[in-house]
Amino acid sequence: MKTIFITGGAGFIGINSAKYFLEKGWKVFIFDNFSRPGTEENIKWLKNESISKKNLEIFRGDVRYDLELLKKLTSRSDVVLHLAAQVAVTTSVKNPREDFEINALGTFNVLEAVRQSKNKPIIIFSSTNKVYGAMHDTKIIESNNRYQYQDLPYGVDENRVLDFHSPYGCSKGAADQYIRDYARIYGLKTVVFRQSCIYGLRQFGIEDQGWVAWFIIASILGKPLTIYGNGKQVRDILFVDDLNNAYWLAIENIKITTGQVYNIGGGPENQLSLLELIDLLEKLFSKKIEYKFKEWRPGDQPIFVSDIRKAIEHFNWRPRIFVNDGIEKLAKWVKDNENLLRDFF
Repeated sequence: MKTIFITGGAGFIGINSAKYFLEKGWKVFIFDNFSRPGTEENIKWLKNESISKKNLEIFRGDVRYDLELLKKLTSRSDVVLHLAAQVAVTTSVKNPREDFEINALGTFNVLEAVRQSKNKPIIIFSSTNKVYGAMHDTKIIESNNRYQYQDLPYGVDENRVLDFHSPYGCSKGAADQYIRDYARIYGLKTVVFRQSCIYGLRQFGIEDQGWVAWFIIASILGKPLTIYGNGKQVRDILFVDDLNNAYWLAIENIKITTGQVYNIGGGPENQLSLLELIDLLEKLFSKKIEYKFKEWRPGDQPIFVSDIRKAIEHFNWRPRIFVNDGIEKLAKWVKDNENLLRDFF
C-alpha cells in the first residue's frame, strides 16, 4: 500500500485530495494547523464518507514549527503533496512576514525533511500563476465584458519569465524555485504545479480567495458582492476533481515529470471573466445579482489563462469537467449546505 502525506490536508484542495487517494486504496496522512474556517468540518465530512477509515491518520501541526513531526511523517510516505500555504494576496500585503514564513520557510522545512529522509518521497508542490506577476507587457484586447490575449491563443506557458509582484507572489515564487532546485542539486523527485483558479465542492470561498465559490455563496446567502477592478478580469478555472487527477498522473509518470514545472488550469476551454460568471449565475438562479466595484488589487492580472499543452504531452492529462457543469455542481453543494455556510458567513 502506498502512502501520501498531505500538508494542508484539511483545507479545500487537501480534503478532496485525501478522499481521492483514499478511494484509490492509498494510506493518507493529513497534516494541518486547522486555522482556516471549515477545516474541522472537512475532517468530520471525510470521516463520515464511505471509505476506509483505517487508512486515514490526522495530525495537528504547522509547517513553520513542527519539524520533527514533518520528518517523521515524511519518512513513512511515498509521496508528499505540499498544499499548506497562506493563499491570499491581500493577506500577504497586510502581513508579509507571516506570508513569508508559511509559504517560503514552510516549504523549505518540508524540503529539508524530504532531503534528510532515507526514502526520499516524491514531492508535488502547489504553486500559483501569481509567480508570473501582472504581465504588463502582454498584449490584451478589451471587449464589453472581458479581456483576452492578442497573441497567446493557448494561454501562458511555463517559459514565461517570473515576476512575482506581491508578497504572496514572492513567497510562493521562492518556494517554487526551491522545489525546482532541490531536484537539480539533491536529486529529489519534485514536481511543481503552477495552478490557476481551482474551484469545487467543500470550498469555503471568501472575498480574498476562492472567488468562484465566493460569488456562488454570496449569491445564495444574499451577502454583499464586491468586484475589485472592472470585472473584465479573466481566469481559466479548474474543477478540483480534475486537479487531483493531474496529481495522480504526475505521480504515475514521475520518470517524466520529476524536476518539471507545469501550468495547471482549465486552459482556454474553461476561461471566464468575473462579469461572465455573474451572468451565468443570474441565469442559473433566475435572479438579478447585485454587486459594487472597488479599486484593483495589487498584482491582479487582467487575464491569466494556462497553456496546459505540456501537461497533456507529458502525462496525458486534460480537464474533463467544463465550466457550466462545474459551476452547477458547486452551486448544488452550496445550496445543500446553506445552513452550514451561514455559520461561517
